[in-house]
Amino acid sequence: MKKTILGSIRLLIGYFVCATGMVMTINANLGVAPWDVFHQGLGNVFNLPIGRANIIAGLIIILVNIYFGQDIGWGTIFNMIFIGTFIDILMLNKLIPIFDGFLPSLIMMLLGMIVLGYGCYIYIGAGFGAGPRDGLMVALTKKTNKSVRFVKNSLEIIVVIIGYFLGGSVGIGTAIMSIGGGYFFQFVFKTVKFNVSEVDHRYIKDDIKFLKEKFTAKKGEV
Repeated sequence: MKKTILGSIRLLIGYFVCATGMVMTINANLGVAPWDVFHQGLGNVFNLPIGRANIIAGLIIILVNIYFGQDIGWGTIFNMIFIGTFIDILMLNKLIPIFDGFLPSLIMMLLGMIVLGYGCYIYIGAGFGAGPRDGLMVALTKKTNKSVRFVKNSLEIIVVIIGYFLGGSVGIGTAIMSIGGGYFFQFVFKTVKFNVSEVDHRYIKDDIKFLKEKFTAKKGEV
């Protein structure tokens, strides 16, 4: 129970750190991040704020992950809900500044990418399953035996193209994050000696199996 509680706290901290990094890249005002181009485009289509569009996109990606055979954890579901919610809270309350000058905007965008990388490390390391987007990154990394950098960059280039055609805004910051995002994640993971493929996750199917075994054992006792 103690491990579950501590893991849940780590999960929420990781989500908030991720949301903070994402809002930093958005408020840098140099063009939204690759996935946020998709979220923004989706929001334009359905007339939704970017955080809520993030939640809908997460649901779609979870279905794609299931198709690719990636196990789903409670962390995957909570990621979809909490990161989008935290993004809307941070943006609606203007808790992170918006910069107009190119140099301070560039610095905040780069720092945001680092913050996002550490946020992903924090919550993925909790072992409750990767978030929808990171789960897709992990699944493709395992299946292709390619580096995190290659898989992340490829995914983000694809979603930028889709998001652009849905009406998402693309700028120089988008290009920098599309090309450099994988390098930043790889750098962050190396600083904490973190390998996504070595995390022992507890998935929803494990909890279902545990409950079934408990139920069967109690039934046998009766």
